[in-house]
Amino acid sequence: MLASACYGYADEGTMIAVASDEIWNNGAACGEMYQVTCVSGTNQGTPYPCWGSGTVQVKIVDYCPPASCRGTIDLSQEAFGSIADPNSGVINISYQQV
Repeated sequence: MLASACYGYADEGTMIAVASDEIWNNGAACGEMYQVTCVSGTNQGTPYPCWGSGTVQVKIVDYCPPASCRGTIDLSQEAFGSIADPNSGVINISYQQV
């Protein structure tokens, strides 16, 4: 387990996410809560990527550097799996700070 940029090795639960430069704000995003909604998939092999309401609330716990970040908010496996089919890989989302 790697230390997070926000909380070191503290366990912040499973409904967590990492933030890209778009919302990171030099670490000010640490601890912020976001409501994330699955809008659509990007993988044509998964015709119905979003589950049920397709919405989850997550806490920002780390920074996602540009070289490895796949989106504005990168969800934990648990958070992703609660709103979308894990086989989707990458989904389009809408998000808002709550």
